[in-house]
Amino acid sequence: MAELTRSRGDAARGLGVALAVLGAWAAGLVLLLSLPLGALPPAPVGPLLIGAGLAVQTFLYTGLFITAHDAMHGTLCPRAPRLNDALGALAVGLYALFSFSRLRAAHHRHHATPAQPGDPDSHDGQRTGLVAWYLAFMGRYLRPGQLVGMALVFNLLRHGLGLPLANVLLFWVAPALLSTVQLFVVGTWLPHRPRPGGHRDHHRAHTLDLPVWLSFFACYHFGYHHEHHLRPGVPWWRLPTAWRAARGR
Repeated sequence: MAELTRSRGDAARGLGVALAVLGAWAAGLVLLLSLPLGALPPAPVGPLLIGAGLAVQTFLYTGLFITAHDAMHGTLCPRAPRLNDALGALAVGLYALFSFSRLRAAHHRHHATPAQPGDPDSHDGQRTGLVAWYLAFMGRYLRPGQLVGMALVFNLLRHGLGLPLANVLLFWVAPALLSTVQLFVVGTWLPHRPRPGGHRDHHRAHTLDLPVWLSFFACYHFGYHHEHHLRPGVPWWRLPTAWRAARGR
């Protein structure tokens, strides 16, 4: 597909998109952690704004992981691999203190053996269901040292910086957890779960045929999953082009 050929402009845009996601996440976190949620002046923020802040920050947490995912495929800075990997490591570090190199190795195993033995993301989802698959998925990637590190960060935010407990729970803890559900459901369970008709090819991935605007909000177009497996070097923001091309649109 000629329209998916990389260009110099794509390299600059990939870096710009990554920096925009990182910057939006950081700005959102600083703003939300400082919101007055208690009963004392200044006037506490209402539940509608709290819900909106939680939803936006969850989406930005998902963006952190999607940014790191593109770095795993070398698409953030194709001409500067060290910068590419540094941004990927920064994104998953901010997300939940993940190891970028370990996640990248596991993700490439997923692409080599999708939804079959050897795939670290695979599970018998048809027999055990979504919740059991999600718990097994999380159990494979979380490490004790990582949990200890997150506990230390929590205490730094809560006691070192003196941030209110409600703010830390609502805008630091909850968005990270909710984004894992978003990533798992849209990026693993829906595309790779067993279906009555079977998988269409060796990629064993199905696409969620959503309108582009809804695909973006669902999970940064990660629901166009068959296209991603066909062309893993296509960054997330170009997946709609691959999706349209696959359907002759």
